[in-house]
Order: sequence, then C-alpha cells, then structure tokens
Amino acid sequence: MASRVLHLLCSAAPPVADVGEVVRRAQDGGWTVCVGLTPTAADWVGEQLPALEGQSGYPVRSAPRRFGGEEVWPAPDVTVLAPATLNSVNTVALGLTPNFVTGRVVEALGNRWPLVVMPCVNFSYATHPQFGRSIETLRGAGVHVLYGEGGFRPHPPGDGDRTAYPWALALGAARSLANGPRHTAS
Repeated sequence: MASRVLHLLCSAAPPVADVGEVVRRAQDGGWTVCVGLTPTAADWVGEQLPALEGQSGYPVRSAPRRFGGEEVWPAPDVTVLAPATLNSVNTVALGLTPNFVTGRVVEALGNRWPLVVMPCVNFSYATHPQFGRSIETLRGAGVHVLYGEGGFRPHPPGDGDRTAYPWALALGAARSLANGPRHTAS
C-alpha cells in the first residue's frame, strides 16, 4: 500500500522546536510528511530547515507558491495544524489567509479534507472570547479539534513545557481520519 500523505502545518509556539522528531515519528508510522510553517515558526526553526527538507524529501514551505508555479507537494490524505496558536486558530476560523499555513488550512476546511487542529495556548489566551468561538466554529465545520478533554489543555503563562505537548494525539487523530472514509473536493 502506498504511503499516506500528511501535511504537518505548524505555528510559532514552543513545541515547533520539536518538529523534526514529530516528522520522524510520523514517518515511522508510514506517513509521507510535508512540513509547512508560519513565517515566524520558520524563523524559529531556521537552522533545522535543511535537515527537515532532507528528512521529508520535500521543501519546507512558509510562503505560497508563485503565481503559475507548480505544486511541489503531493495532495494530503490528512492535514494537521499543530501547534496552533491563538492567532492561527482565530485566523482559520474566520477564513483569513495571511500566510501559507492558514491558507492551506482554510483550503482543507473549504474542501472538507480531513483536518486536525491542536491548539497550543496558555490560560490567558484561552480565555479570550474569540478563541472559544473559533474552536466551536472549527468543530461545527467538521474539524477534529484536539482541545480540552482528550486534547491539549492550556497552562499558566510561562509554565508550559514544550516537551509535554501531546504530539502523539495529533498523529493518532490523523491516523484515524486517514483510515476513515475517503474525502474528495466538492
């Protein structure tokens, strides 16, 4: 059986520093992985970019392709947005596309492609009224949101442990969605 394709899209939250290890775990689980980063996330892991590209076999993307340019990634079986910051969650829920990552997630959402979103926010951000509305909007649109019970739980500001971020939950949800009914663009 051909490898399933995972688009792993990451925002600038501390767990993004571990993206190389996450790619390795996903590949060990039989995935072909393409990595996309918000511009700030790409800056944060800049030294890892050549290794990530070698590891995945695809360019790490943080900017849309040029007009008329060819798509360099295979189509996804599942897209995962993790870690998803307050900004990325709200941006996607509002249907805005200011960067490559949010554009890809909005596209997946619009096409009803399998999509997992796992936030990474502290208590202060989690209590912003728009965040809760955005989580409900995404869930209402059929997105598998890993937040709260059975997903990411916020922490006090400054008390987060990036190594405790539950990447395994995101990869498990992706596996479950990939094994479910196939989705196609409408």
